[in-house]
Amino acid sequence: MENSYRFFENKECQYHPCHKGMESMNCLFCYCPLYSLENCPGQYKYIEVNGKTMKECTDCIFPHRAENYDVIIDFLSKN
Repeated sequence: MENSYRFFENKECQYHPCHKGMESMNCLFCYCPLYSLENCPGQYKYIEVNGKTMKECTDCIFPHRAENYDVIIDFLSKN
């Protein structure tokens, strides 16, 4: 997929690929805009760290899949 307003892959990033096993990765949402939202459509779990509950998204590739751009924009517009 070509870089555009919907997709951007930064192969020069020192962390690329941040998720193993992905042939193509959308870096547009490198920092996930859904992180602070409850019930996001991604794959997450809550863990306990030093007595505090944290959202843990290490295994989530949802924001990095190009086909999820519209879902993310729609989700953000409703929250």
